[in-house]
Amino acid sequence: MTAQNENRTMYYGKGDVFVYRTFVQPLTGLRKIPESSFTERDNTIFGFNCQISLKGEAFLSSFTEGDNSLVVATDSMKNIIHRQAANYQGNTAEGFLKFICEVFLDKYSHIDAVELTATEVPFDHVLVPKGEGHENSDVVYRCSRNERATTTIEVKRTPTGSKIVKHSSGIVDVHLIKVKGSSFYGFIQDEYTTLPEAQDRPLFIYLDFDWEYSRWEDGTGADPEKYVAAEQICDIANTVFHELNNRSIQQLIYHIGIRILERFPQLANVQFKTNNRTWETVVETIPNSEGSVYQEPRPPYGFQGFVVTQEDVKQKKAADSTVGASR
Repeated sequence: MTAQNENRTMYYGKGDVFVYRTFVQPLTGLRKIPESSFTERDNTIFGFNCQISLKGEAFLSSFTEGDNSLVVATDSMKNIIHRQAANYQGNTAEGFLKFICEVFLDKYSHIDAVELTATEVPFDHVLVPKGEGHENSDVVYRCSRNERATTTIEVKRTPTGSKIVKHSSGIVDVHLIKVKGSSFYGFIQDEYTTLPEAQDRPLFIYLDFDWEYSRWEDGTGADPEKYVAAEQICDIANTVFHELNNRSIQQLIYHIGIRILERFPQLANVQFKTNNRTWETVVETIPNSEGSVYQEPRPPYGFQGFVVTQEDVKQKKAADSTVGASR
């Protein structure tokens, strides 16, 4: 772009491009971690909802003058994604997005950059009878209502070739409820405070994660030992939530982030967007039971945003070693 337009927001593209490919090469050889039994992804169904954006100074005249001579129709964008999905030789969403971005840059020399986001459309095996028990069907799946992995890649044209200028992997709509072992007390009490302190409460949270690799190549799956699967990230979150007697959501996501980065030092950071959906108590005590009755919370809801980095891991290790030495 020219200097006068280098900071201009200018892009166009296509959203809700659903693409499904079956029998992609399986992803195997993942690093084993204590918190997760997930070690491979069969990739029998490789499905995503994609959003693509094209960027470039060449498109300015289409905005200012209605000149469509350099416009790639968004319908063509959809067709390229669909047809090129058959040519992808890898086995991760990250690698797939990079591949598609480079297809566009190779095809259209006037495009400066391509940004592509994919949200997984997950499918689960169904169980079918086998002998006295059950096993996963290898031909029938059901669309999952669980959390979904996400990936964003932006590839930019440079004088020396294409370059990754933005990359993140993530998972959205993780919903976790812990029925006991969470508290929230010690906060500011003044004339505006109506929330009671809670020494032990059920905690229902929504979590969205994003993580960045220190080297984006590790996200392609070329070296599966360095690839971080969204399923493993979820399992770490589940485990830390189970283990930690947390005093706040803030404390919880800090410890989840630390654990993730300890297990996967190839990641530069983990980013959290969370909110509190804790149920409201209707009946606090039930005779001869430790249970209670709850209802959905009314709006508004609290939320948190936090980034945990490898520097946080170093600082925590240093702090832990100092505490250990003083005992």
